[in-house]
Amino acid sequence: MFRVVRGSVQTLKDNKFLFEELVKRDFKKKYKRTVLGMFWSVLSPLFMLLVMSLVFTHFFGRNINHFVIYVFCGNVVYSYFNDSTTQGMGSLLDNASIFTKVNVPKYMFLLSKNVTSLINFGLTLIILFIFAAIDGVPFTWKFFLLIYPILCLIIFNLGVGLILSAFYVMFRDMRYLYDIFKTALVYFSAIFYDVSTFDIKIQYLFYLNPIYVYIRYFRKIILYGQIPSLAFHALAAFYALAVLLIGCLIYHRKNYKFLYYV
Repeated sequence: MFRVVRGSVQTLKDNKFLFEELVKRDFKKKYKRTVLGMFWSVLSPLFMLLVMSLVFTHFFGRNINHFVIYVFCGNVVYSYFNDSTTQGMGSLLDNASIFTKVNVPKYMFLLSKNVTSLINFGLTLIILFIFAAIDGVPFTWKFFLLIYPILCLIIFNLGVGLILSAFYVMFRDMRYLYDIFKTALVYFSAIFYDVSTFDIKIQYLFYLNPIYVYIRYFRKIILYGQIPSLAFHALAAFYALAVLLIGCLIYHRKNYKFLYYV
């Protein structure tokens, strides 16, 4: 595992120029011919937040302090996961015209998509912090600990992207199946409701969902000022590293087959 990662990093350094160009291309392509351009990265989650706040405040938000920020934390994390993995799934097919003609590391296309999604995520985080300040959420040094779930999210999204992009090359139905999965994931990630209303056994089941774990970490720091336990940190890291390992193994085994399916 570590040899693969070390070799991948070295290969990435050797192809630094190509990687930078891919990131620039993906970022420009995403907002090509749009009036507001990159501002859609901020407006899109804001519109979703507005809709959720209007619809769910009267149903779920009566007993939740700072309900708008509560929803925003969930929406920010989920939106990053959604954008990163959805874009990553098509990274190989979208660039088939390149790697079928030139021998380049195929994971670079996925990385470029993830960097673009990470930039959008960073912009949205700034908006989250502004809204939190307006809503009277106290800022403490514990906010710096958000670096941990963000790193876990980056690794987790890369792993999921590796898995999805590999299978999407061979099974084009993957996109439709993944859309169904993401719809279900929204409701099982407790974005707009509090799991404390459920039985304790049901609450533990939510921790089987990695996205809920990362959302929960954000809420603990921002809304409650609590530092998650060591077990919570270990669970977050486990999901990230396990999925990345699976993704790397799939890429390593299926790498030579990609050319036959594009």
